[in-house]
Amino acid sequence: MSNNFEKLDEALNVESSIVEVEEETTSIQKKRPEEKTDIKKDYEYTRANLYSLIEKGQEAINGIMELAGEGGSPRAYEVAGQLIKSVADTTDKLIDLQKKLKDVEEEVDKKGPNNVTNNAVFVGSTSELQKLLKQGFLNNKEES
Repeated sequence: MSNNFEKLDEALNVESSIVEVEEETTSIQKKRPEEKTDIKKDYEYTRANLYSLIEKGQEAINGIMELAGEGGSPRAYEVAGQLIKSVADTTDKLIDLQKKLKDVEEEVDKKGPNNVTNNAVFVGSTSELQKLLKQGFLNNKEES
């Protein structure tokens, strides 16, 4: 095999040389240690707000139902129905919050690779590339 490369070197009138190429690695920024506690604080804050909204909505429903019963106004019953729907939607959001917390915690717990290897790029002349290829073929032939 080396004879073929020598003939190629002569035909192209070049001298082969070998250049070592190193792979560049970069590390992914690690997650802050406070990130889990921040997520937990945000979850607790959101949960407390949703509970507060649900309680206030239930109080409003009780009040509007009294008004509707006393006055018999169709509009009061319509407002009561809207409030009931709003409170039901808020309770659904409370359940969705549990699922979202679980998903976020799983994402934080799943860590990707600590290092990312970027592709190595050959920067050099054709003759340098020939030397690298020649050495690679010789190394592969010796291993067989």
